[in-house]
Amino acid sequence: MYPSRRFVSFQRRLPLAVLALFVMAVALTPVGRSQAQQPANPQTQQTVQTPPASGGPSGDSGVIALPKKAPADVAPVPAPPRPEFKNPPGAGNYSLQLNVPEVTLDVGVLLQKSGQFVPGLQPGNFRVYENGVQQKIVGFRRIEAPITALLLCEFAAHGWPFRFDMLNAAWAFTEQLRPQDYVALTTFDLTPHIMVDFTQNHAEIQQAINTLGMQAWAPAAFYETNIFDALSDALDRLSRIPGQKYIILIASGHDSMSKLTLDQMLKRVKESRNVTIYTISTGGLLLALTEGQPGMRGGMYDMTYLQADNQMRTFASYTGGMSFFPRFAGELPDDVRSINQAIRSKYELVYRPSDAKQDGTWRKLRVELVDAEGKPLRFQDQKHHPLKYQIIARDGYRAKQQVE
Repeated sequence: MYPSRRFVSFQRRLPLAVLALFVMAVALTPVGRSQAQQPANPQTQQTVQTPPASGGPSGDSGVIALPKKAPADVAPVPAPPRPEFKNPPGAGNYSLQLNVPEVTLDVGVLLQKSGQFVPGLQPGNFRVYENGVQQKIVGFRRIEAPITALLLCEFAAHGWPFRFDMLNAAWAFTEQLRPQDYVALTTFDLTPHIMVDFTQNHAEIQQAINTLGMQAWAPAAFYETNIFDALSDALDRLSRIPGQKYIILIASGHDSMSKLTLDQMLKRVKESRNVTIYTISTGGLLLALTEGQPGMRGGMYDMTYLQADNQMRTFASYTGGMSFFPRFAGELPDDVRSINQAIRSKYELVYRPSDAKQDGTWRKLRVELVDAEGKPLRFQDQKHHPLKYQIIARDGYRAKQQVE
């Protein structure tokens, strides 16, 4: 088929420049675009490769697929429900409880010469031994809080010097009380007598002491002093009060006819919990003036009160307290100040015993102070003179008895 005359004539008329531009435009057209503009022929069209949904290329020369973004309105897939355990038929519900025992130990560090509390100690300065085995301290803090104290005072007919010493010591203690302190007053001879129950009205305590002072010259009801029974009764009363408690025992230390023996009383003191006993012995001047009298009677008298002093000292040491043996009334303010410092300023140590058995056995305690190198801690004054100090802590405790 040949072109018509009209087409030939038009081609002849077309300028050469326009023809050159048309040829260049066709040559510069991208191949992909020209293929896309060609009509689709079902017989010759190649199969178009569908890109994968996500995860990278398909084949060696396929299209790279990008991960699809989840629509914003699609909620996340919830976690599968937690499986619940069902008891077998006929079986009841059981719970498992683990008791990890902890021991709280109050430790006071006082300079022996002045009775001043030593501040600034750190947990690394303390070593606690239970039955000779060092324990790991898990809790430590310095405490200075209001006190709950029971004044347990001997008031019997075996001599007015003992009564006046008791009244002076009790009055000196009340003068250093703080408004938040709870204090009670109990006297004893043959039996204990509650004068004032626990109160923050310290004027009421002082009024009761004044009342006893007016009776000091009059004959008392009983000559006997059953200190073991009175102390046991005080421990019973304090066992119903939560927290740390203190007994200020002001007495001669002599026991006349208590129902409890000394061994039974010491066992009770050992087993007491959260109670610290401080003792002030009375009749110091009278005993010093009459000491060494000739004859068997004088020797028996001396032995009686030496044993009494030893009992008072033991009551205090077993509970981490202090004991004082003043001879003059002028010594009492300093003695009471030492008691206040020891009560209010302490270090509280908490440890989990390595022997966790709850078998009711007695555990012996020992506390040491060490420096950063593990050597015994030493103190010096401003002139580099060594200072001796006293560690005040419980002698031991009795582990709880496992109840079956």
